[in-house]
Amino acid sequence: MLTEPARENGSIEALPSDVIALRNVSRRYGDAAAIEDLSLSIAAGEFFSLLGPSGCGKTTTLRLIAGFDRPQAGRILLQGRDLTEAPPHRRPVNLVFQNYALFPHLSVWDNVAFGPRSQRLTEPEIRRRVGEVLEVVRLPELARRRPHQLSGGQQQRVALARALVNAPAALLLDEPLAALDPDLRRTMRSELKRIQREVGITFLLVTHDREEALSLSDRLAVLHGGRLEQVGTPRQLYDHPRSAVVATFLGAANLLPEGAAGGLRLLRPERLRLSASPPTEGERGLRARVRELAFQGATVEVRLCCADDLPLIAIDTSAALPENLRIGTELWCRWDPADSHLLEASLP
Repeated sequence: MLTEPARENGSIEALPSDVIALRNVSRRYGDAAAIEDLSLSIAAGEFFSLLGPSGCGKTTTLRLIAGFDRPQAGRILLQGRDLTEAPPHRRPVNLVFQNYALFPHLSVWDNVAFGPRSQRLTEPEIRRRVGEVLEVVRLPELARRRPHQLSGGQQQRVALARALVNAPAALLLDEPLAALDPDLRRTMRSELKRIQREVGITFLLVTHDREEALSLSDRLAVLHGGRLEQVGTPRQLYDHPRSAVVATFLGAANLLPEGAAGGLRLLRPERLRLSASPPTEGERGLRARVRELAFQGATVEVRLCCADDLPLIAIDTSAALPENLRIGTELWCRWDPADSHLLEASLP
């Protein structure tokens, strides 16, 4: 597969492997731009995430792909066909809503069977499809229960089954885990990834949770203010973000001044070492004072302040930190220059 810049700067047509392709898509509401000149390609079988803060245009993008909204400019191609003006039921995608939208008066089986029955499939075919997809989401034994008799995670799996039973080319997920408690959310992340691998179709996830996007995605896109900031694998975006917007959204970040032009260099907190000794040859370092200590189980987060009020964060295991570290301690913050990364732009 070509890299994203090459894909987006080349032909405006979708590649044969693309299930979803947006070409220069824009959508405004009054004077506000929800999406501005967005181009994006998502391949068959990818687990792709749209990541960004509230109001960045993630859900608008999902609604445009699903056909619940129309762009004012640009094109939407699904499986290589221009379906920009097609209604939702004519598009080869299904949307899983944040609130699941299950029919409360129907059983799990009948909720999942609703789509195939709407398509007037034969009863043997409906039974086959529903039975198979309930096996995939591991709910066959709960087929006769109603939604109110299920846990939040079970309801989420029913919603997934109902969306998958019609064999869409892509599944669109709008903050699907937001309503779950943290422990269940972690469990459902594993379930989502397992289901996606098993069915082999494209998943497009919208989320503001960076941990969710980093742990699930083959690739992800960071949106900010309706514009695409960067696309890449989780590792690429975490280690080599183009801008401070991407760097800070994907995790804790030390932004060090670089040169007289106001440039910034990224140093992730886990790359910063705290020591009573000054930097050795080949290292860089700053003298700082400990302001806060936060025990986080396996690691400790240390917040520091340099002489020029530059804030720094270090994250390490308690065993690796200097002995008797406490608030007010003065020490050296050391790092290998190869562990830092020059950013293209500073925070707005």
